[in-house]
Amino acid sequence: MLFMPTQISLYQEMSALSSSMVEAARANDWDTLIKLERSIATLRNSLLQDDDNHSGSELKLKSQLIQRILADDAEVRRHTEPWMEQLRKFLGSDAKRREVEHAHGPTP
Repeated sequence: MLFMPTQISLYQEMSALSSSMVEAARANDWDTLIKLERSIATLRNSLLQDDDNHSGSELKLKSQLIQRILADDAEVRRHTEPWMEQLRKFLGSDAKRREVEHAHGPTP
């Protein structure tokens, strides 16, 4: 018999991964963060294909798990957005330098 995970177990796994994402973001471990995000995306895709029915208690647990995942996502963003802004500035200034060099030649 093939084991098919329930939606609740998928949400529980996503919640555990999202907690690990927070830790990776706090540690500036971008490689791990990317791997964890990919794992969550795979689980999310599984959830989109599943049409599981839930009891009242399962719906409450599902709601709690989703809230925890969203809180973790907000915490990850709090750590990654400043880094992303620095990266955008760096890439923007580098692109502007290339435009000037292309228009006027390299600067000495």
